[in-house]
Amino acid sequence: MNNFLFAAAENDAIAYCKAGGMGDVVRDVPRQIAEKGDVTHIVVPSYGRLHQKGILVTTLNFELRGLTYTAELYEVVPKKTIKNIHHYVIHHPEIEAGGIAHIYHDDPEEPFFTDAIKYFIFCTAVAEAVKRNAFGELDVIHLHDWHSSLLLFLREYDLAYENLKKIRFIYSIHNLAIQGIRPFEDNYSSLDNWFPHIRYDRESLQDYRYTDCINLMAVGIRFADAVHTVSPSYKKDVMLPSSPPEFIGGEGLELDLQLANKEKRLFGILNGCNYKNINVEVKGQIYRNTVKALFRWLQEESKKYKADFLAHTGEKTMNYVGNRPKFIVSSVARLTEQKFYFFKRSPEAFVAILNKLEKVDGIFMLLGTGAPEYEELFRNMSYKHKNFIFTNGQSESLIDSMYLESDLYFMPSLFEPCGISQMLSMRNGNPCLVHHTGGLIDTVKHMKTGFGFDGKTYDEKIANMLTSFDVALDIFVNDKPTWNKIQSNAKKARFTWEKSVKKYYDLLYKL
Repeated sequence: MNNFLFAAAENDAIAYCKAGGMGDVVRDVPRQIAEKGDVTHIVVPSYGRLHQKGILVTTLNFELRGLTYTAELYEVVPKKTIKNIHHYVIHHPEIEAGGIAHIYHDDPEEPFFTDAIKYFIFCTAVAEAVKRNAFGELDVIHLHDWHSSLLLFLREYDLAYENLKKIRFIYSIHNLAIQGIRPFEDNYSSLDNWFPHIRYDRESLQDYRYTDCINLMAVGIRFADAVHTVSPSYKKDVMLPSSPPEFIGGEGLELDLQLANKEKRLFGILNGCNYKNINVEVKGQIYRNTVKALFRWLQEESKKYKADFLAHTGEKTMNYVGNRPKFIVSSVARLTEQKFYFFKRSPEAFVAILNKLEKVDGIFMLLGTGAPEYEELFRNMSYKHKNFIFTNGQSESLIDSMYLESDLYFMPSLFEPCGISQMLSMRNGNPCLVHHTGGLIDTVKHMKTGFGFDGKTYDEKIANMLTSFDVALDIFVNDKPTWNKIQSNAKKARFTWEKSVKKYYDLLYKL
């Protein structure tokens, strides 16, 4: 029996601990490992809230900032109890909830200032817990994104944690664009301030662009025994330099990724999707669920402009209760440059899509929160276009309804390491229209399971996006047999965790 530890910032197997796709992966992979009879321990930060109903396992003392820090390890109850899976959180008063999904901080002046502090404490506490055998004798530690990569720094340079060297470390890249860059010194949230007792090789940790800074994403790539991208096509992308907005690749770390590949440490394995025990909303509830969510947010929302907008959205949605439009396009995502750059830079392209929909009695439904400038763009669009319903919040039941009742799912990501939304939509038999990049190439086949667009220049991409949209709309309206075939193919497509985790065992874990 093999014993695994997953260390990450998110884990959707416990309630209120998810901001993005990483939370899904950290929930689903251990379930597949458990089916093989192996044991997984998953540890995430408590964010000042997730420990409250947990059981204290142990108190951990360790050195930071020249002081003795004390953190607590709690075992917590998951949404669903599964044999051989144990869920834990690390609690310390300085590991606080941020504004993004009550997890991440967004420091506008100094990016990663607060998050680096949180994850420095978290990773050192995890290292101490491993040293104390709190999770038993471990065979593999699987790290996810920069938030947990500091464990590799401790393994490499902290004499107190030399025991980590006998364990195999895997590093999964979920979002290469967010790298956790912090100064080496002269800052409260710097490496030297938190680890004054550790002697390290600066060159092996530094960012290529900001040589006075550590790059925690690079630390994961440089020191892990195996590095994993979450789709095969994204592995190819990240070994090439970025040239935005036409192409997003290695984001400054392509040389490290090329070296990892040369050393046979870099693997591209597609994320899976859950096809069992799915929560399914009742069909026909999409507008009711929108209005329910809006009323709930109206009670919580303190910002006047937001409350006004939610009321406007509710009024607009009521028009469609009992008067279903003929074609629903939907999108669910964090409102960021990665997901909606094309619409931010070319609002006229989005307007063209809304105009095309209006001609066939169609609507566009978008759900998400995120960067203020993106929220403002879509709020303004909603005031101007009656067939655009923008739900500026989060609601699981509404998201489920959107995946269930849409006719076409729209995913124009600038880059996409894997993507889960397209798989969830296809699972319901909804074709997707996607930018053919990263994991979207590996999952959506043009004119077979959905629709894709690409191009050599930015203008070409935008033109091809509109052309692909015209094709999809034309098939839906005028060629029902072809549309039904594409729908059926989308529903039959299978990206199972069983297949993916078999590759994890063969290529990453090597047990």
